[in-house]
Amino acid sequence: MRIALACIAVTLAVIAAVWAWLGTPVPMPHAPLKPGEKLWCLSYAPYQGSQTPYDPSIVIPAAQIEADIAQLSQMTDCVRIYATDQGLDQVVPIAKRYGMKVLQGAWVSNDPVKTRMQIDAALAIAERYPETVRAIIVGNEALLRGDISGPDLAALIREVKAKAKVPVTYADVWEFWLRSPEVASTVDFITIHILPYWEDFPIPARQAAEHVDAIRKRVAATFAPKDVVIGEMGWPSQGRMREGALPSPANQAQVIQDVLSLAARENFKVNVIEAYDATWKRAQEGVVGGYWGLFDAQHRQMKFAWGAPVSNHPDWKLQMAAGIVFALLVFGVAFWTSRPATPAWLWPAISLNALAGGLTIGMTVANVPVESIGAGGWVRLLALAAAAIASPLVLTAAMMRGAAVPPLSRLLGPAAGRTRDPAVIAVGLVAIATLLVAIVTALGLVFDPRYRDFPFAPLTAAIVPFFVHSIFMPRQMGARGAAEIGGALILAAAAVYIVPNETVQNWQSLWLCALLVVFALSLVRVRDAQS
Repeated sequence: MRIALACIAVTLAVIAAVWAWLGTPVPMPHAPLKPGEKLWCLSYAPYQGSQTPYDPSIVIPAAQIEADIAQLSQMTDCVRIYATDQGLDQVVPIAKRYGMKVLQGAWVSNDPVKTRMQIDAALAIAERYPETVRAIIVGNEALLRGDISGPDLAALIREVKAKAKVPVTYADVWEFWLRSPEVASTVDFITIHILPYWEDFPIPARQAAEHVDAIRKRVAATFAPKDVVIGEMGWPSQGRMREGALPSPANQAQVIQDVLSLAARENFKVNVIEAYDATWKRAQEGVVGGYWGLFDAQHRQMKFAWGAPVSNHPDWKLQMAAGIVFALLVFGVAFWTSRPATPAWLWPAISLNALAGGLTIGMTVANVPVESIGAGGWVRLLALAAAAIASPLVLTAAMMRGAAVPPLSRLLGPAAGRTRDPAVIAVGLVAIATLLVAIVTALGLVFDPRYRDFPFAPLTAAIVPFFVHSIFMPRQMGARGAAEIGGALILAAAAVYIVPNETVQNWQSLWLCALLVVFALSLVRVRDAQS
């Protein structure tokens, strides 16, 4: 009993200490803006909830836009918008009432008719509100998407310049400016996008400002003496790592403040992307696409304060409490299913199960609504969460009762060979669920990895108890199952591919791949009870 109580105390202490460490606010550099100073400009898209620009019938109400502009006017002198339809033509007159400027976009697509409508509308808005429209941006990343050729875009810009009474520019990722000098020669100023997270070779947050500075100077030197404006610069607060680039609240705050401080020192203009989290982008860009905003989508609240420390887990106390309760539940199951002569060495093993669940269950539950995209995403994430909750509890009961992990054939094979033991059936069902979600996750990261997250938290809780069971419990002496061998080979092969594909800088990938290998090792140790 003393060993059991000591294991409980150590487990709870570790959970509390880890969550306290995770929740510690990260210090930020000094505020990049002086008291009363505002951002030069901020990208703005008014879509909320289920609203999306991909719905051609939607028109954003003026009252909704005005509520946003009223809030944004407290922190920026300007908003950048990307199109003229779906109610966006109301932004300029509303911004005028709040004394703001607008970078008015005209969306250039591969549909000439729609492009013409956008151009005409942007020109009409600029004609009516020349004191509010800071510039017309003819197209956004149209070269990147391949919607128009460089010469055709240059001709379109010249046409707009001949009619406009305000400056005219085009906006795209910096590489496409270097590839299209004919476009650069037509604009009044160069508008480049520098997004360190999305670079072909992603840039870690700590190096983002240095990267932005180097790219801006390179483009400025190429197209001197034209002014170079950064039309998009930002960092996501949620989503998957790309090599060493980690989305997080603290990294978002640090990158934006580092670049704004640099802009103040070097005297160049930056438009930050973006005002509000855009949940509609998740369908196209994965989780990370919906979390570039300075304000969250649901509550419209600023995610951080200039110069103030930022916690990556602001709800860490609640998550810690959930982890402690879950760990106690694991130990409760252990006491409930324990035998009269339970070996003392089993309690440290149960502690590992409790730690696997207790350290990750809060993160697992919190990430379900964040990482679930579409019906299929909800099914997958809920299945992961269910496996994460069930595995530590069911495997703990199995270990205390001395029950083995059965081959899948004992549940899915011929009726004559199926097990009737409820405890063994429970273990087998959890094994099947965990194997399925692990394989789906692994194959997704092999064949379609760009926008997929690394669900290392739920897989930790789901897989570690199987590995603990395989190490601490006596091995059966029968034959290995074909399903287990096949599953192990798939998981191991996926891990071998994912690690170099994501690079060793990506600790989320390394963690998940380690789990896949550990689960593969656990599967190959599963044998039938009979020789």
